Amino acid sequence: MKGLFLNGVRIFLGILFLTAGINGYFVIFGLEPFISTSPQAMALFEFDYLLVAEKSLEIICGILLLINRYLPLALAILTPIIANILLLHLFVDHSLLILAVVMTCFHCYLLYCYRNNFLSLLEKRPS
Repeated sequence: MKGLFLNGVRIFLGILFLTAGINGYFVIFGLEPFISTSPQAMALFEFDYLLVAEKSLEIICGILLLINRYLPLALAILTPIIANILLLHLFVDHSLLILAVVMTCFHCYLLYCYRNNFLSLLEKRPS
């Protein structure tokens, strides 16, 4: 049962970040995105190259989550992105706050499941 839920969470986050990343490119090129992006969120990106970098990382990590490869790397890259998404929806734009909280909980669950991959980062005196 744990493996089924773990795979479901992984696939959900993979699809979510893949579609959000692709949707960001429609906004960059001035096309109408297929998922509405709030003006408050887009106002935070003063330079398009920052948005390109973030959306590219979202696409790459979404693909890594979907193909079940390099999961600790994808989770490490997504951690600051998810923190920014949660803080944005908590303090600026409350429209997708529930999705941001669910996404954060799912991300924390995946971090917990793969915690052994991150324990060496917390060693006091590495060998």
